[in-house]
Amino acid sequence: MKTKIETSVVLVGGAGLRMRPFTEDMPKCMIPLHGKPLLHWTLNWLEKYGLKQVVLGVAYRKEVIIRYIEENPMDINIDFSEHTVEGETGEGFRLAIERYVNNDNFLAMNGDELTNLNIQRFAEFHLKHKPVATIAVTPLKSPFGILEIDGNDIVGFKEKPLLEDKLVSTGVYIFSRAILDYLPRKGAIEKTTFPLLAENRLLKAYRLGENERWLTINSIKDLSLAEKEFTFIRGL
Repeated sequence: MKTKIETSVVLVGGAGLRMRPFTEDMPKCMIPLHGKPLLHWTLNWLEKYGLKQVVLGVAYRKEVIIRYIEENPMDINIDFSEHTVEGETGEGFRLAIERYVNNDNFLAMNGDELTNLNIQRFAEFHLKHKPVATIAVTPLKSPFGILEIDGNDIVGFKEKPLLEDKLVSTGVYIFSRAILDYLPRKGAIEKTTFPLLAENRLLKAYRLGENERWLTINSIKDLSLAEKEFTFIRGL
């Protein structure tokens, strides 16, 4: 399946401290899911939509990722852009884009996201509205049960519901090259770039469709959930 977006920058450089002991000797993207690293499923998804180039932003235990890619080649061109763990997403994206990205618009994402997002529709939305950046967003799934209260009485209880009026970032974006004017030398783009773009109305939200799903892998619990919901990751 071809899309108008041909390049993706995927940051896989974090230390994954909340995933210890899995990440003591490997980056989080190399944790196995159904017999293959998380990174494999991300690359498989990008390849499905016809992307031709992936730039992997590497830092922590980068040699593990590089060795895996060398030993398991895919039908997609992969470049490695090294940054520091301390530089966070700002440095990671900035260096990867400056070094390897020549496209006017490209996908960008954190490497711990698993999704069946339709990149073709995502790209069409971004190219239609022409912002500096578009964030794929989805309703928040509450990690807690939500109480309905009338006065002091509990009159209802919803177990871990989807909060349709509260949207969260999936960590999957489309950037235009103008993003370079807003990326910090170091620091998290969630605290620097995105607030500035939002203030200037240069940031759009693409809502995941009814059949589009997303999981982020930040904990052992998240990994367990990904195991249970594996079919959507592969688009089955």
